[in-house]
Amino acid sequence: MYTSEMLASMKNVEKTRNERLHAAISRMGAEEKDELLQEFHPDYRSSGFQVLKVGPNKGSKVPVELAELLEGHSRLHSDQLDLNQVDYDVDVLIIGGGGAGASAAIEADNGGAKVLLVTKLRMGDANTMMAEGGIQAADKANDSPAQHYLDAFGGGHYSNKPELLEKLVLDGPLAIKWLSDLGVMFDKEQDGTMVTTHGGGTSRKRMHACADYTGAEIMRVLRDEVSNRGIKCIDYAPAIELILDDKGHIGGAVLEDLDSHEHLVVRAKTVIIATGGAGRLHYQGFPTSNHYGATADGLVLGYRIGTELIYADAIQYHPTGVAYPAQIYGALVTEKVRSLGAQLVNSEGQAFMHPLETRDVAAASIIRECTARHKGVPALDGVALWLDTPMIDILSGEGTIAKRLPGMLRMYEKFGIDLRKEPILIYPTLHYQNGGILVDSQAETKVPGLYVAGEAVGGIHGRNRLMGNSLLDIIVFGRIAGRNAAASSAKCELGRLTLAHIDKFEAELKAAGIETTVVAPKLLPTYTHGRQARVEK
Repeated sequence: MYTSEMLASMKNVEKTRNERLHAAISRMGAEEKDELLQEFHPDYRSSGFQVLKVGPNKGSKVPVELAELLEGHSRLHSDQLDLNQVDYDVDVLIIGGGGAGASAAIEADNGGAKVLLVTKLRMGDANTMMAEGGIQAADKANDSPAQHYLDAFGGGHYSNKPELLEKLVLDGPLAIKWLSDLGVMFDKEQDGTMVTTHGGGTSRKRMHACADYTGAEIMRVLRDEVSNRGIKCIDYAPAIELILDDKGHIGGAVLEDLDSHEHLVVRAKTVIIATGGAGRLHYQGFPTSNHYGATADGLVLGYRIGTELIYADAIQYHPTGVAYPAQIYGALVTEKVRSLGAQLVNSEGQAFMHPLETRDVAAASIIRECTARHKGVPALDGVALWLDTPMIDILSGEGTIAKRLPGMLRMYEKFGIDLRKEPILIYPTLHYQNGGILVDSQAETKVPGLYVAGEAVGGIHGRNRLMGNSLLDIIVFGRIAGRNAAASSAKCELGRLTLAHIDKFEAELKAAGIETTVVAPKLLPTYTHGRQARVEK
């Protein structure tokens, strides 16, 4: 399957394997990390960002591709619909059918609310489904939420919102128990003890997993629970505009049926945005591990009604995305591969960094190795590096890969590559939106009645997220949003529904001299010009 040039480089990997097995690789110091990130991480490329001219984040920089949508036109005119003609009247509207949306729906249902969950694609088509490595929580005797907090705070470059991070780590053990009680089949020892491993930047083994399909297992259980409760779900009906009432309280949303293109009006006393990430915008031309619908819809909808964004310029490029073969280009190679013992190795067979540095540091190291040091392996749209997967079975015993990474093993076997015998080629892939909508510890925005959960939230992880904390945050803040939205809806009396904010935003665009043909949200990506090509520094 590999080219002759790749096979020649692979011999260097095999030649140095025994030496690397017995060599200790030190972690980088703080100053070295800062210098590395400044020079090689995509977040520091000025060409990839644009300063916003309108809205609550006016004057702040965001990715160019996101700026075009945030400063785009609505898909509706303010007088296009009769908002008195309501198609659905509910207590809680949840926009998004991933782990955060499903968790919110379950808790809102527990709170006695009438719930409607709407999805752009199908229930469960979300980044949750594609998460592989695990979910963090400090529930072992040698660990604590305080230690979890310190790890995540340092990993986030000390920029995490303290009240959000505190909620995340304190509720972590409760989230694991909740999922386990619902039926999630976490890996366990014979005596029933949860199996836990390290992730990049962790000081304790607190990564709980279901082999290498943790997100899919969690989504399976949540989706079944939503269905078994009879919670109303509408597939293929993305929200294209939020609705306010005449007092500035959230009032619902306008949906678009993707089949008929009919508009549907949902009147809701509270709304939860759980629309996920932005990987399919392909910032700076990078490939992505994200699902097809990840186009930052929630950020666009919230921004137009005045919600503030935080750290929208902080993007996570997962260090190990598939760089070859072409059929799975950009797909995720879980960090769990490195936590089990695989090493990152350059074309000369050298291990150039500790395998469990934080994701931003690892991604920047790989880019440096491929560019400034010219030690990459030619592959598809550029160059790549080796992830020496056979080391896992060598270190932990034959059969470890088959037992702990069955999904990854099957994915590569389809293309004639055996992880147990051959290393694989990787390069950073666009993976996670560190920034998002600013919320308080109750998951509420400054727009009364509007809550946000999951990847659309900003501030929990600071400017860099540690492995396993995203699956945790969708559960923790999904549940918080669902409970609070249900309680708030019981006390809410909505006024007259209006789309007047559309005209207000259009006036801002005009005053700022912005002329654009872009309409937003984007809803689905376009690939009419071929595969996205990453831009290397």
